[in-house]
Amino acid sequence: MKPGALLDLLFPPKCPFCGRITEKNGICPACERELPWTAGREALREGDGLRCAAPLWYEGLAREGLLRFKFRGGASAGALGALVARCAAEELSGEFDTVTWVPVSRKRLRKRGFDQARLLAREAARLWDTEPVELLVKIRDNPPQSGIRERAARRANVLGVYRMAPGAVAAGRRILLIDDICTTGETLRECARVLKDAGAESVVCAAAAHAREQPKKG
Repeated sequence: MKPGALLDLLFPPKCPFCGRITEKNGICPACERELPWTAGREALREGDGLRCAAPLWYEGLAREGLLRFKFRGGASAGALGALVARCAAEELSGEFDTVTWVPVSRKRLRKRGFDQARLLAREAARLWDTEPVELLVKIRDNPPQSGIRERAARRANVLGVYRMAPGAVAAGRRILLIDDICTTGETLRECARVLKDAGAESVVCAAAAHAREQPKKG
């Protein structure tokens, strides 16, 4: 028996959204029907220099599954990474030659034991027979964006938080930047700014889910 088959026997793959046993890197049929999929042009968010593809809306069943993945463990990274890979291929095909991710801080990595965006990037890149490249590091453990509502405050919260990883080269690369959730996009924009300042030719983004944009006041 192959090692992978033995692992599947001992630890059968489960749907990341409901926990039912399913096919490897798969989603159970019930969740497939109930998930809040982005459709058509909804899958690609564009504006203020951001191009981000995501297969799901960050609500309902998708929100529950992604929160479980983000805070309780990365066992469902395979299925979620496959969703990201499929959506990025459909919406951003031909626009990137390098895959990287939005890193967590060292403090958060020690607390959780894993970097959820890195896991997504690894699993997505695996389907393209490549590996993600570490280009960024997070140098400050800033407050979570989820606790900040005002867009200007979210932008200020991530300003200067990321820098290029030691020895990393972005010059001339067309980069796909992966994160788990795209809310207002300020974290992705800041990471993209750092990469472009380091010479990246272009930066496009992908996430597992988009938060719906709130209507602007006034």
